[in-house]
Amino acid sequence: MRSDNFFRNRRDFLRASAVTLAAGALPAFPASLFASNKYSATSAAANPSKPQRIILDTDPGVDDAIAFFLALRSPELRVEAVTPVSGNVPLSLTLPNALRLLEIAGRADIPVAAGAATPLVRRLVTAKYAHGNNGLGGVDFPEPKTKPVAETATELICRIVRANPGEITIVAIGPLTNVATVLKSDSTIAPLIKSIVIMGGSLSGGNVTPAAEFNLYVDPEAARIVFDAGIPLTMVGLDVTRKVVIHDEQVRTLEATQNPVSQAAGKILRANFNRLSKTGGAAGFAMHDPLTVAHLIDPAIVTLKDYFVEVETSGEITAGETVGYTRGPIRRSPPLETGLPAPDSPEIDFKPNAKVAVEVDPDKFFRLLLARLTSAA
Repeated sequence: MRSDNFFRNRRDFLRASAVTLAAGALPAFPASLFASNKYSATSAAANPSKPQRIILDTDPGVDDAIAFFLALRSPELRVEAVTPVSGNVPLSLTLPNALRLLEIAGRADIPVAAGAATPLVRRLVTAKYAHGNNGLGGVDFPEPKTKPVAETATELICRIVRANPGEITIVAIGPLTNVATVLKSDSTIAPLIKSIVIMGGSLSGGNVTPAAEFNLYVDPEAARIVFDAGIPLTMVGLDVTRKVVIHDEQVRTLEATQNPVSQAAGKILRANFNRLSKTGGAAGFAMHDPLTVAHLIDPAIVTLKDYFVEVETSGEITAGETVGYTRGPIRRSPPLETGLPAPDSPEIDFKPNAKVAVEVDPDKFFRLLLARLTSAA
């Protein structure tokens, strides 16, 4: 349990971060397999009488699409809104992709609000090389019939959170620009957010650079604000998502099941497999975002450990890197020698600011994922 002082200190830092960011910087410091019951539809966790209420903040994205379907077909979760952000592909694609995915799942009733088109202070870098030019592996689905709401993502998130204090979890599976913008726009909203669960970061090296995981690489300043906001935070990063790699047999299971969600998921994944194989890509790819959602449905899928996590923002080569401490003191790099008197580099006491996923049960994850996507309901 965090103390009141902890939250107060974090809120103070958040305000300082928001002011400094305004000036452009941060503070210095197959079917046969299913028939054989390999992927039985047994729920990993009993359905709670009261589902967890979530806002899905996302940049669809191949694995985002699978995460969408998992969340929408899991009674343990109630998706209150979807807030697309630029990331895997620009907002001009993530926004209609979100609308398409909701329509495929038969949930066009869920409001969708456009989020940030660019990171807070950096140029947008996308991952079309991993997700295809349209973000959905190159699969051309029909244009969505539904439209986004008139509110911005920031306005929609703030309104829902304020109407339901302490009840809303933000599940952020893209760059954290939208979430940071919410925190910057309203300095009193942080205590009203139940928790934030992110797909992002890594304590074992990056995937877009040797140091940084993609989502935090795209907008490290936003990530810094979120990690320092004093909101209960869970980080599901590359340390575990790299261990849940989907292969051809799972895709064939989806393709063999005749429901709209399973068929769409199978098409997206098959197209991505085919596209990557032409460029010498691997025989499988990680289900980063679905694992993040699966953790909310069945917490036993991953093991969490308390960390104090800091996000590197000033490194020319390491921006977006997440550095985790399990004990104190927490030391930063020594100051530059100027020849002038200066205090020693300060040390900070250890106070966890995140629960980090450090272990995963891949078999349990895939049993859950495939059972939900191939179920009749």
